[in-house]
Amino acid sequence: MRKSYTPEYKAYVVKLVLEEGRKGTAVAHELEIPYGSLMRWIENERKKRKGIGTMEEDVPLTPSEYKKKLAAYEKELRSVNEENEILKKAMHIFTKNRE
Repeated sequence: MRKSYTPEYKAYVVKLVLEEGRKGTAVAHELEIPYGSLMRWIENERKKRKGIGTMEEDVPLTPSEYKKKLAAYEKELRSVNEENEILKKAMHIFTKNRE
């Protein structure tokens, strides 16, 4: 029986090799993917990148990219929460002085 892989999974595996610098043989062995299939996916991705730029939303994130983005979002959230707290205090001070 032949295995079928989703486009998202293929993109994720190709990203491991092309962008994280992992060896194709190791990735193929680790994920139990035929090496020839992996090389074909990589070649297709290279051709696609030469012709048309890929949209970032269409390509799944690798674990390290996910951690970086998550850390950036958490930092931004902390900043927004701090600003919100400052504004709440300022609003309380200004409304208190009106009375």
